Amino acid sequence: MTSADLDRRIAAPGRPFRLIVTGGGTGGHTYPALTTIRTTSTRLARLGIGLDVLWVGTATGLEARVTEREGISFKTVATGKIRRSSNPLKLASPANIKDMGRVPLGAAQARAIVSEFKPDVVLSTGGYVAVPVGLAAKFCRRPLVIHEQTVRLGLANRALARAATRVAVSSESTLPLLPDSVRSSAVVTGNPVRPEVLTGQPDKAIGGLGLTGFNRTLPTVYVTGGAQGSVQINTVVGAVLPWLLTQANVIHQCGATSIEEARQYAAQLPDDIRPRYLVTDFVGSELPDVLALADVVISRSGAGTIAELTALGKPSVLIPLATSAANEQEHNALHLQQAGAAVALLKEAVTPEGLRRAVSSILSSPEKRQHMVEQARALGRPDAADRLTDVLLSVAT
Repeated sequence: MTSADLDRRIAAPGRPFRLIVTGGGTGGHTYPALTTIRTTSTRLARLGIGLDVLWVGTATGLEARVTEREGISFKTVATGKIRRSSNPLKLASPANIKDMGRVPLGAAQARAIVSEFKPDVVLSTGGYVAVPVGLAAKFCRRPLVIHEQTVRLGLANRALARAATRVAVSSESTLPLLPDSVRSSAVVTGNPVRPEVLTGQPDKAIGGLGLTGFNRTLPTVYVTGGAQGSVQINTVVGAVLPWLLTQANVIHQCGATSIEEARQYAAQLPDDIRPRYLVTDFVGSELPDVLALADVVISRSGAGTIAELTALGKPSVLIPLATSAANEQEHNALHLQQAGAAVALLKEAVTPEGLRRAVSSILSSPEKRQHMVEQARALGRPDAADRLTDVLLSVAT
């Protein structure tokens, strides 16, 4: 069914379209859901239909702050977080046992919410809060769409997969990893990317950030450890920075806790290379322009980062967060490396020399860099939010 066919079918109800969204805890679960809400609202508005959204999450998660800022109705349910461990005995920890006792209460609350709201469809983007809401959708016979941002299904989405009407995944490589019983309900949508990320302009980054000392004949490397920065990435980048600045301009987003130390280090760089280095604690509204300017990105490999890098076609050196749930960042990094879109630095390879070799192999060869651009774009799905909206509308009651 095409998007136009869906639009004609959905235009029939004559009332607001009702959507329950559940998931959160982190930006990786929250922002794809928010982007999908905005895309769905825009699609329905073209048909003269309103969108009535209720987000069910946790009071302490990122989703609570995001929904307040966006004016989205929000409710909470009791949740039980399972603290993972390779040791089965540790799974029976007092904290896990206490939280497991909250699951029945959360399930009852979720069932009451779904029954009262009567959604046309329920969207789960993962996180432990999604489990009781997803099961309530199944119990109340409401269509359930789960969306997975990473290569492998997260714990919550694994629990809900068999109850889902559709399983939306971000990568073709996820399909063989799905249980046989749910593979027929799977669809590849990609991971929704904020539309503003796709509209950056390199010259605006130069002007807006005052990068007057940058040499535009050299490539630009953007280093980021996420909003809070990464001590690990800052350390290895700092060790190779004098060499790196002979090869490229560098924009380094280091996080608030490292900014003073980084500025002191920058002040001691030789005069001939210091103007090609900008260090900042945080990159906010300038991010689309910074990404547009960047020829190579050094970063973590969270699901949102991977979605943005591939949608934009950016070569990257990926340093996975070792403590990510189910080692998902390593799986993401290896996925891009196997496709020829990135270089993954894992575990013991995360050293100054390892980083220097990885970056040098990209910077020294424009041909390799262009190949990585093409391979990254081949993986990217900048229309992921539209694809996920199609899935929501196609299963709606």
